[in-house]
Amino acid sequence: MKKSGQPLPTFGKVIFGVVCIFFFSGLLITACKKTDTRASSTEEIATAASLGKLKSVDIQTIADGFVSAIGVVASPDNTNRLFVIDQIGKIWIIDATGNKLATPFLDVSSMMVTLMPGYDERGLLGLAFHPNYSTNGKFYVFYTAPPRPGGPTATTTWNNTTTIAEFRVSSNANVADINSQRFLLQLNHPQFNHNGGTIAFGPDGYLYISIGDGGGADDVAPGHVEDWYAFNAGGNAQDIEANLMGNVLRIDVNGNPYNIPSDNPFVNKPGLDEIWAYGLRNPYRFSFDMGGSRRLFLGDAGQSRYEEVDIIEKGGNYGWNVKEGFECFNAAHDLEEVEECPTMDNFGNRLIDPVISINNAANPEGGRATTVIGGNVYRGHAIPGFMGKYIFGTFSQSFTTGDGELFIANPAGPAPWSFEEINLASHPNDIGYFLKGFGQDLQGEIYLAVSGRLGPSGTLGKVVKLIPAP
Repeated sequence: MKKSGQPLPTFGKVIFGVVCIFFFSGLLITACKKTDTRASSTEEIATAASLGKLKSVDIQTIADGFVSAIGVVASPDNTNRLFVIDQIGKIWIIDATGNKLATPFLDVSSMMVTLMPGYDERGLLGLAFHPNYSTNGKFYVFYTAPPRPGGPTATTTWNNTTTIAEFRVSSNANVADINSQRFLLQLNHPQFNHNGGTIAFGPDGYLYISIGDGGGADDVAPGHVEDWYAFNAGGNAQDIEANLMGNVLRIDVNGNPYNIPSDNPFVNKPGLDEIWAYGLRNPYRFSFDMGGSRRLFLGDAGQSRYEEVDIIEKGGNYGWNVKEGFECFNAAHDLEEVEECPTMDNFGNRLIDPVISINNAANPEGGRATTVIGGNVYRGHAIPGFMGKYIFGTFSQSFTTGDGELFIANPAGPAPWSFEEINLASHPNDIGYFLKGFGQDLQGEIYLAVSGRLGPSGTLGKVVKLIPAP
């Protein structure tokens, strides 16, 4: 969720990479030189005419009293229940009547690393129901457990353990069986930030998992390996053989502990078999389109200059830390631009540009996003003008005020896609909260997980629904 290397979290952005032509083990890697054929600023927001006249919308509180609500997931069993991920380790149910149940569905807080109340990117971060949940009762969570012994270097320790676990519902449909836990993945994580955290089943029935680059700043801190791009001195996101960080993974949960889908891109090739896509910094939130092409939309937090939204493709390399947004990144001076960087990696895979880029609040050229929060393609019926549009947002404009923003884009045509701000009827300038996540019900309506607090403390977390303005 945050931008590393700062005293307070930043989900932030990017800089530029470098060098024209490189030779690695006899492989010629072409380079790109910065030529701006796009709009004058990646921060530029589309006019209303480019998206069509949009209906006025607002937000309606559905449930409150959460500590740090960060996501909303609908159960695929036609009970019309919504399950709310509370970062402190609890999953709460909002039933079909809109009532928040008094007892959590699941509580893994005792299994997690201790969170910092002022700001933290760890905790209970993801929830996914098995496609056959109505018959097998299986669901999966992503949480950060305490660190295991050892560390990335002889003088440093691991910070936490990325944990993907399976649970089952108990005989009570509103309470999980806490003793049913089965571990699928447990991975050492070197820093407290850049954990990623989304898990979701794709239309193919496989589980997709986003894991950040390991944390720290610029992908060069302890726990980041050397990679093929020597200019930026690392790291995990550009190395697909050393570890699973900085990637989107794809696994078959029907295994012991899981199986590898035979069509994963690096099966029988160099690269770890679990990897579906790589070159990501902190892919905190992603979603599959419920309709249309069922594409995977992912918001990747940048360092200091740019935030980005990507369409994730099989075997795709999304550029970090060679690039950030559309530009080349400079790990040594992450607010400074460099003119040239490679266009392909050491395997000959092209570095894929985002479909949306937003200036970070730290960008010297101006900007107001602390970090991007990936959202959902609207497939509901309450707001007809939004049908098929991608709704996303930003965490905030600073780390002192809950003033996240919502945006809408038409997910079609060549990148970069134009987008515009959604001005809520009751909050014309921003949403009035820190935006921590999204969710979508089975009817395609969109929910926001928000809070009045920066970190996982207090009880100011809420779930609000995007609705037509009265």
